[in-house]
Amino acid sequence: MHINEAYLSTAYLGNIQYFSKFFIAEKIYIEQHEHYLKQSFRNRCEILTANGKLALTIPVERNDSNKILIRDTCISYAQDWQKSHWRALTTAYNSSPFFEYYSDELKPFFERKEKFLFDFNTKITNKILELLEINTQIFFTEKHEILIPDFALDYRNNISPKARFTKEDKTFEPQKYYQVFAQKFGFIPNLSIIDLLFNEGTNAKDELQKCVK
Repeated sequence: MHINEAYLSTAYLGNIQYFSKFFIAEKIYIEQHEHYLKQSFRNRCEILTANGKLALTIPVERNDSNKILIRDTCISYAQDWQKSHWRALTTAYNSSPFFEYYSDELKPFFERKEKFLFDFNTKITNKILELLEINTQIFFTEKHEILIPDFALDYRNNISPKARFTKEDKTFEPQKYYQVFAQKFGFIPNLSIIDLLFNEGTNAKDELQKCVK
């Protein structure tokens, strides 16, 4: 399947379903005018550790208004989440085949401080796409459109950590790939793209493309 446009929310190390959309559309539009939504993949990713699936969440500064735009949402550095997230990633994946291959490319994101969540997500997403050698055109919405064109697909609120918000996705089907802790937990589908990258490395793009229906 190939379409003209697909719309996505911003995401922190988006999952495999999220990154599979870069194969099905000529243009990807990232929504920057929606209101910040709590408990979503906008500031959360899921990885696999020796103790099972673990959610890593970027804390954001509290705002009295629930109407703050996602592009204006500030990251909180009251606690050193960057250090704890990188430690978790290192502990989970240091025995994976490609952790050392990619770690120097990704570690700087957990050292320098970005003010806005949207900017951080955009930069780390661009780095992942670069490592995967995916060159899909990326644009940012100029305003919030409740209804998108008929020729486009809207995934802004369809990819969620909450099962009740997750909708059927006819363009995606998880495929098994090597995981470090598969013997302990079995294969865990649709984790953060970082899981696929560290485990499959140079084969990650091909494995990701297999998930596209």
